[in-house]
Amino acid sequence: MADNRFSGADTSSFKEAVCIDAGRVYDSCCDRDCLEDLRCYFTGESQSLIDNALSVKLTKSKVLNVLIDVEPISFNKGFYSCDLTFFFLNDLDVYTTPNSCPTQVSGISSFSKKVILYGSDGNVQVFSSDQRVNPTCDKTAIANSNSPKCVLQCVDPVPLTARIGSLNDTYQNASFIPQEVIDYMGAPLITSCAPGTPTVYVTLGLFTIVQLIRDVQMLVPVYDFCVPEKQCDDTTDQPCDVFRKIKFPTDDFFPPKAVNNNCGDN
Repeated sequence: MADNRFSGADTSSFKEAVCIDAGRVYDSCCDRDCLEDLRCYFTGESQSLIDNALSVKLTKSKVLNVLIDVEPISFNKGFYSCDLTFFFLNDLDVYTTPNSCPTQVSGISSFSKKVILYGSDGNVQVFSSDQRVNPTCDKTAIANSNSPKCVLQCVDPVPLTARIGSLNDTYQNASFIPQEVIDYMGAPLITSCAPGTPTVYVTLGLFTIVQLIRDVQMLVPVYDFCVPEKQCDDTTDQPCDVFRKIKFPTDDFFPPKAVNNNCGDN
């Protein structure tokens, strides 16, 4: 049997090996996507401004919601297809007349991608006392599957550019927008427009990490309980005292050099 070595830990304090139930990352990938010409959907009030706009400027974009669907691949056992649909909230400055102050509006755009990852086999039913039909009177547990789950990590997209174009493809009207996104906008979105209607197309840069995780039982070494060593700070320093404790922002004055990172470089 191979020797077990634990880097960064004092093996002399090893007490016992315990079995824990935890999520193990079976497969993962990172990616960078340049999303060109995503159509923006607006409320009726905002669309009336776009109809008379001379130009637009994309100021900010953020990920509002992501729909994730995981399906096994029948012809490749152990692999799963992760379908991701992103919904972005884009803030734009709309210029309707020359040399005038812009009007700020927000629009929704979407993007879909598919990722194939390995999630291993095994698909049993799991019953737990934590999940019941009615905890107050019904003690019947609800069965859950231990199939792998897809976890997405992403940062807000980089707003690259925006332009005004004419809607010339009826396919561009076919877009599903979940109700929670519509509720966030506070009014219904116009998703069906006649050909030739002015609309906005945005280009975004997106960085993502996708993981396929499965709950498994693992044997891990135990050294001791996690007892906090840091003392709780209940002092109320003066503002200037707090400011003096802040580390000088050297990187802001002297930006560091770029570090080579092969993750997602093409």
